[in-house]
Parts: sequence; structure tokens; C-alpha cells
Amino acid sequence: MEYSITPITDQDRESIIDIFNYYVENSFAAYPENKLPYQTFDVFLQMSKGLPTGCIRDQNGKIVGFGMLRAHNPTSTFSHTAEVMYFIHPDHTGKGVGKILLAFLEKGGRARGVTNILAHISSLNPNSIKFHQKNGFVECGRFKKVGRKKGREFDTVWMQKNL
Repeated sequence: MEYSITPITDQDRESIIDIFNYYVENSFAAYPENKLPYQTFDVFLQMSKGLPTGCIRDQNGKIVGFGMLRAHNPTSTFSHTAEVMYFIHPDHTGKGVGKILLAFLEKGGRARGVTNILAHISSLNPNSIKFHQKNGFVECGRFKKVGRKKGREFDTVWMQKNL
């Protein structure tokens, strides 16, 4: 299947929040307990201001995933370090879409002076941990039992990739 990536625009609001909300309701990949309103899209865009964002689309133009880099810390001391966030529609996971999107974000990050990418992942999301390991991330920290969702405690696993 062919995929294309475009920067996120306001027209992508509902598709992006719908994908994110799937993971809110059905997994530990997205941390909120309840679905987020479409207005949350504005917060996502604000967090990624000045860094790359991407919607990955199938050959029919349908959004099958999205991702973005955001500042790890707003001070200039950390301007070379970004956090990554991406979510792929469940019908398209395991097909290389995440890898394509990650490569796009890494390339855009490098162009903006990013040399380190961080990911924080729920310990109850082993597929994401494996994905990041396969794509050059290493575990660099773990906050134990800092999250609780659906009555279950979890760690946040921090992973890092040097570009």
C-alpha cells in the first residue's frame, strides 16, 4: 500500500482526535481516562509549534495515522531535544506505517536542530516499547507506578534515540 505524509492542518482535526480517542478508550497507549473533545486538537498543535507534524494518508487520501514532535522543555537549553507522539489507526498497525512516520519526523527534527528524541510509553503498552527498540530507541528511565488508568497502575518508560 502506498502512503503519503502531509503536515497536520486544521482540516485534520476530527480524524486525528478520532484516532487518538480510539487509544484513549481501548488501550494504555493514550493516557487520558475519557475521550477528548475536538478542541484538544488546538493543544496538540500548540505543543508542536515550530517542530514537524505529519498526517499519514493511504492511497485514497484517508488519514491512517498522525505524529508530531514537541518540545521536551521550553527553555533554549533543551531546544535540541524533542518528545515524539504518534498514533496509527488500528487497521494499519503492523504494516510499517509507524516506521514511515517516525522517519519523516526524525528528518524534520534534524532539519530543525533536534539531536535527541524522547518517547514516554506506558509499561502496559509492550508493543510500543518493542516498536521503539526496533527503531533505535533505548530505555533511559522509568517512573514506577506513576500512572493509573482503568484501575490499573503502570510505569512510564522513557526511551531515547540520538539522531
